[in-house]
Amino acid sequence: MKKLILILFLGISLSSIAQSTKYYRQLRYNHVSPFIEIAGIHPIDSNTANKTSHYIFKYDKSNRISEIINNHYYTEKIHPLASLGVYKVLFVYEDGKEIRTFFNPNNKRITNDRGVYKEIYLVDSNNVKKQLNFFDLDDKPMESNWKITEYKWEQTEKYIVEKRYDLKNELANLSPYFEFGITGIIIDVNGASKGHYNLNEQLEIIENYYGTASYQDTYDSNGNHIKYTYHNKNDELIMNQWNYAIGEKIYDKQGNNIRLNLYDTKNKIIDTRNIYSNASIKLSPIASKKDSLEIKKQSLGYIEALQQLNPELMDIVLNDSLNKITIGYDRNEMKQFGKATTKTQMIEFAKNWNNKGTKFPFNPKNHIKILDIYNRIATVKLVSDNWVEYLQLIKLDDNWEIMNLIWQYKDVKMYRE
Repeated sequence: MKKLILILFLGISLSSIAQSTKYYRQLRYNHVSPFIEIAGIHPIDSNTANKTSHYIFKYDKSNRISEIINNHYYTEKIHPLASLGVYKVLFVYEDGKEIRTFFNPNNKRITNDRGVYKEIYLVDSNNVKKQLNFFDLDDKPMESNWKITEYKWEQTEKYIVEKRYDLKNELANLSPYFEFGITGIIIDVNGASKGHYNLNEQLEIIENYYGTASYQDTYDSNGNHIKYTYHNKNDELIMNQWNYAIGEKIYDKQGNNIRLNLYDTKNKIIDTRNIYSNASIKLSPIASKKDSLEIKKQSLGYIEALQQLNPELMDIVLNDSLNKITIGYDRNEMKQFGKATTKTQMIEFAKNWNNKGTKFPFNPKNHIKILDIYNRIATVKLVSDNWVEYLQLIKLDDNWEIMNLIWQYKDVKMYRE
């Protein structure tokens, strides 16, 4: 009987633990306000999470978020309101406060994508956000990368009214690139933004310098942000300051944004952009014969420039940011080190290093082997009479150039142990 009770107890405990952690492929997109709650969309199980990028949401006994782990690599859109920009967010709840701090994988405090170290939300008795303040590592007030240190929210019959302030306690715009002062937010039944309005002191809708009075959002049943539109104070579609009226976002089944379509006020498409991510990787085809021949030519050109006193050829085959390294020995420190040579030095060597014609055999032997080519980068092994060298080349503006080079003497006895 005791074993049965113990088994039942363990089952309940494990079930409770399992319910306290959830996995999501994506975060719900939010380009409106930190008032909007963070939410995960496209839920997955832990086994699926092990095979793809994702977020881990952990919850406390009151079903409040206690921690978010960001394992969403490559595809997270960077935006001070939409993304985390950190590995881990910790949530602590005190009387009337929600405190968020941010950490890297080594558990070191860092700034989030708003550029702040700590966020403290003040909430009312119904846990509704009233205010947000930003702090540095010493718990002193600081401004975000949008020059905001404080958000204040007030509920009216129609809007959640938002005001933002800088460290001088002066009103701040929504962002440096979007002139919206006092704003009114309308939220849908799922807690996502439905409309965002530019208001005056009397909370009347007004237009900004570009004629925009509101932008409105649409989400699908999966929580994907699929459409956003710009309007004047009469709620008519207008062209925004970036010269489009409607943005339409296309998603794959996993919730990855794969395309953006832009339209004018007549719903005529202006532009379409593919959104590239780790979910839509296009692998390089096998290198062409032309590329292989050019790589060999440039690699041989490097050694031939030294052998034939040809500084012009050296200038052509080397990238300006050449990083050439060999093994050096520091007599004072009595230890080996990586000794660097610049492109400028190599051009000078090509002018005069073999001026007497005694540095190479009369018929020098240069052997080139391409080890690997991937699209616009390549690795080559060069064996000459004197040296063994590994070259890394890069293709820029349809020309292959030597970017990195590591070498040593062929005769290994030349090195001091």
